[in-house]
Amino acid sequence: MQATAFTYSAETHSGSVLLDDGTPLAFDAPAFDAGGLLLLRPGQRVRIETEGEGDARRVVLLTLHTF
Repeated sequence: MQATAFTYSAETHSGSVLLDDGTPLAFDAPAFDAGGLLLLRPGQRVRIETEGEGDARRVVLLTLHTF
């Protein structure tokens, strides 16, 4: 699924993305590190994989969206 980077902390490697419907979804360091990224800028398009549903939904992988 695709999303847009919304926030990112270089110190903690955590932040949040906005899904295409505007829903914010947080990610933690393991999800960021699993994608092999070095940094992330707000507004970048990303590809995410999630687990769970509803309030338990979480990002487990975050990579850059490439065409």
